[in-house]
Amino acid sequence: MNFSLARASLIAEADFVGIAGERAVCDSRGVLYFPDLRLLAVSDLHLEKGSSFARRGALIPPYDTGATLLRLQAVIADYQPAMVISLGDSFHDGGGAERMHASFRERLEALMAGRDWFWVAGNHDPEAPADLPGETVRELAIGSLLFRHEPSKVRTEGEVAGHLHPCARIVQQGRSVRRRCFAGDGGRMIMPAFGAYTGSLNVLDRAYAGLFRREALIAYMMGAARIFAISGSMLRPG
Repeated sequence: MNFSLARASLIAEADFVGIAGERAVCDSRGVLYFPDLRLLAVSDLHLEKGSSFARRGALIPPYDTGATLLRLQAVIADYQPAMVISLGDSFHDGGGAERMHASFRERLEALMAGRDWFWVAGNHDPEAPADLPGETVRELAIGSLLFRHEPSKVRTEGEVAGHLHPCARIVQQGRSVRRRCFAGDGGRMIMPAFGAYTGSLNVLDRAYAGLFRREALIAYMMGAARIFAISGSMLRPG
């Protein structure tokens, strides 16, 4: 099956969500795809987190960058987007791009080739990544959407952000299930962290206070192969 047919099949099987009037696919691997714009958004890659920790004497397995890029390569191969927006904290610190092994740099540049690529500045990586193509922006407006790293405390329709690494927890028949999630209310969306070494924060935490219309909050919980849309009334802390 060629790429265009594979993408069409993938989108046809997807459940669409609305964000300020734009159609989007919440992919269970942790990316958002806007088919009408041929735009793929990903957040909080935190590349080179392992090497950042190692510089401070905390030795963890140095496999995060390779694992994250392999997953990103797979979703880009599936959707073949014309544009990719990385919503900040793409690198775990300002020197991450310089420390990245040449083989990883080559893999990343191959993913970027032939498409528009935007690095949104994050709190971990406020400056442009060293010697990498793409354009670094503080925020990016496209149609009715506004892409930025940290969600604004002021209600902003069409905002797509990251930073908070959302997850959700439900309890049914005495069983607790906690998963990373996309969190939205139809007007804005906060994306899960994509990076291999990233944690998560429950959408009921006070850090999210005021970000959503509570009666419209939906947590799009990430399953192994699909997304589960869970009403805010079913969510539990923890």
